[in-house]
Amino acid sequence: MTDSIRLTYAGALREGFRWLLAERKDVFVIGQGLWSPWYVGASMTDLDKEFGADRVLDCPVSEMATTGAAIGASLCGYRPVIVHPRMDFMILATDQIVNGAAKWRYMLGGQAAPAVTIRGIVNRGGEQGAQHSQALHAWYAHVPGLRVVMPASATDARDLLIASVLSDDPVVFIDDRWLYEQQEEMAPSGSRSLADVSPRIVRAGRDITLVGASHSVLLCREAATLLASEGIDAEVIDLRVVAPLDISPVAASVRRTGRLLAVDGSWANCGLAGEVIAGVVETLPPSALRAALRRVTLPPASAPTSRVLEALYYPTPRSVADAARAVVRGAG
Repeated sequence: MTDSIRLTYAGALREGFRWLLAERKDVFVIGQGLWSPWYVGASMTDLDKEFGADRVLDCPVSEMATTGAAIGASLCGYRPVIVHPRMDFMILATDQIVNGAAKWRYMLGGQAAPAVTIRGIVNRGGEQGAQHSQALHAWYAHVPGLRVVMPASATDARDLLIASVLSDDPVVFIDDRWLYEQQEEMAPSGSRSLADVSPRIVRAGRDITLVGASHSVLLCREAATLLASEGIDAEVIDLRVVAPLDISPVAASVRRTGRLLAVDGSWANCGLAGEVIAGVVETLPPSALRAALRRVTLPPASAPTSRVLEALYYPTPRSVADAARAVVRGAG
């Protein structure tokens, strides 16, 4: 990774994995379908051929066993990545993640820490239905001891993956298949610490602040383009890391614009969008706000299987723009 190159989001993930496997002998990847583009897209193509089956371990379907093995290996000095091709079934390993990885540093008095990265892939659309379409980042962000990373750009997909694996903390790294074909001109990768990663303004604006993470950032960017054609200047912020959540850049933006729309690809109840709004309200005085703060999330129902209903269920750039316009113009 020495020259600028144009890559897709999935290709950038592969570059991150390739760098880690080449540069760090203590890194290995374990999970199901790692050699299959159907399971993990183009994010790991042929890495097993380049680095061997002892470094890229394709395993039987047992989320609990593979996650437990990876966490155990991390306590013995390795830096494993466990891959869950569908985040929905990562639930089966939640005991290992929440009661194990998140707690070991505290329970061992700081003498050891699981430097493990748990990759959960969000799958949506394509009529996959209720059990294959969930974004569960808010679950894991709720738990002390876990870092939760949600890259929205190809560059961050590569660099935050590397930073996650190099972190001494357990990290839940979440990528979204709806971003895999997004392309970006990427500079060479540099070393990065997750402690240095903060929310980033990806589009400056003066009328309203749009905030999201992962695929929601793409929705916000496209919504901002629609709003610009109407004379509404939207600022877009990419959270990047949702646990721990740094609300300061968001609050600073809202102090300038006076308005906020938080966008999240999961449900409203106890969710990321509500946490962003709460953080801003706790930071800014009421006099700094020019309108009620608002959020766009999934409706309180499981994902439908019907393609027609999917079109109504998921937020779109248009629905985000409509909500933002209502905030700016003071509509209900």
